[in-house]
Amino acid sequence: MIDGATISKAFRALHASNRLGFGPRPGDLDAINRSGAERWIEQQLHPEKIAESPELDRQIASLSTLRMTPVELVENYGPPQGMVRKPDPEARKEARQEARIIVEQAVQARLYRAIAGTRRLKEVMTTFWFNHFNVFAGKGLCHLWVGSYEEQAIRPHTLGRFRDLLGATAKHPAMLFYLDNWQNTAPGSPGSRGKFGGINENYVRELMELHTLGVNGGYTQQDVIALAHILTGWGIVRRGNQARGDGFWRRRRPLDDAGEVRTTGGFFFDPSRHDFSDKILLGWRIPSAGISEGEEALDLLARHPSTARHLSYQLAQYFVADDPPPSLVERMSARYLASDGDIREVLGTMFTSAEFWDQRYYASKFKTPYEFVISAVRASGLQVTNVRPLAGTMAGLGMPLYGCQTPDGYKNTQTAWLNPEAMMTRLSFATGLGAGRLPLDRVPNDTSDSPGPLKNGFRRISYGREGMPSARPDPTVVAATLGGVFSDRTASAVTSSPDGLRSSMILGSPDFMMR
Repeated sequence: MIDGATISKAFRALHASNRLGFGPRPGDLDAINRSGAERWIEQQLHPEKIAESPELDRQIASLSTLRMTPVELVENYGPPQGMVRKPDPEARKEARQEARIIVEQAVQARLYRAIAGTRRLKEVMTTFWFNHFNVFAGKGLCHLWVGSYEEQAIRPHTLGRFRDLLGATAKHPAMLFYLDNWQNTAPGSPGSRGKFGGINENYVRELMELHTLGVNGGYTQQDVIALAHILTGWGIVRRGNQARGDGFWRRRRPLDDAGEVRTTGGFFFDPSRHDFSDKILLGWRIPSAGISEGEEALDLLARHPSTARHLSYQLAQYFVADDPPPSLVERMSARYLASDGDIREVLGTMFTSAEFWDQRYYASKFKTPYEFVISAVRASGLQVTNVRPLAGTMAGLGMPLYGCQTPDGYKNTQTAWLNPEAMMTRLSFATGLGAGRLPLDRVPNDTSDSPGPLKNGFRRISYGREGMPSARPDPTVVAATLGGVFSDRTASAVTSSPDGLRSSMILGSPDFMMR
């Protein structure tokens, strides 16, 4: 039983839908009320038991690059062989344009699932963890791997053990390349040459500051140095004996296989670049053991009390309040440590807390651009086959998918997103969506005769029924979907508007901006 719940029964379903999902679709609140919000939450904590819609499964199955390994993605969409030794700007440009399909399909998959998926919490947690372990698709070869990173490193572990998630991100080529750990090499080691010239601390700094311990997590500069040496040799798998000339795909001379580790996901441990001395990390002695040193370090970080507090704070800030109650964070931290970092257990502690159901925190979180766009489409009840107008709107609002350049990811607090210019863009989107002006139901045709510059990461497109209206959401259905209760100001504005503008007025209202 939930102790001290204060949100009235009439609003519990909407609160659960807004926090554990991206807002309700038509009929969702009735379904949640029939089962009870608490039971619905328990079901969402076990997505493997929730059937997905066949139509969504079909949409995802059509996105071929999501099924490719990082190695296959480079084989099929990577730079031409020898491109670095004999630079060819046109070949480089053409290869990158052909590889746009990878990011496009990653965007499609993310938005299809967020809009139409039944595993609501899993989609929220996929978004949360990708942001937590952010990589920027625009950095070098990361555009080849961003879809694989989300599909194969993030998504399988969203509700599992944090240690598994940490290890999967640490070894994925997208993270290795984005934060440069693929170049991290022990000075003076046999493999130290060229780009592999010495210690690179970029990844380990973010690993401790953002991914695990937190900025005040109790580590020192000496710990940063020690961890960088521990993770020397962690890199990206090579392509047999065929040189590609891109700086990592093959070394000049073959290595002895002793101590090497390769995975089908593209990770490669190179012992010739590793520092085999003993190290001290966070006061813990880590003896020389090759790749096992890194695994032991990740174990230590994942189980550290500072990591428990940092992650619990981040989760509570996302799901409860911009300034989460310390009492809740402490209980979540204790559950994290007691369960060996079981994410599902930590979430369960939060969702059954008095704080989560406290009236003070109801509709208190300002939606990010991503949450606003997705929740608006969900509330409209429209079927989506074309996500490009949605991705373009997110980019225009400063939150392009896979486009955050810094490793700290996008903020989820009101101060980061509430400003006059952004509100005008949101209102414009709500107007277009409510009036049926967005071609969400049309499959776009690529009209590019040459690669050329792209708009918001997508090829130039035209629509086969140019000028014809799309489906227009029914304002009565939209209002009912959102619970039918609005502030006096919003209710007055809606009822005084022409019927064709009422959906837009609801979706652009101050009420709808909150979750």
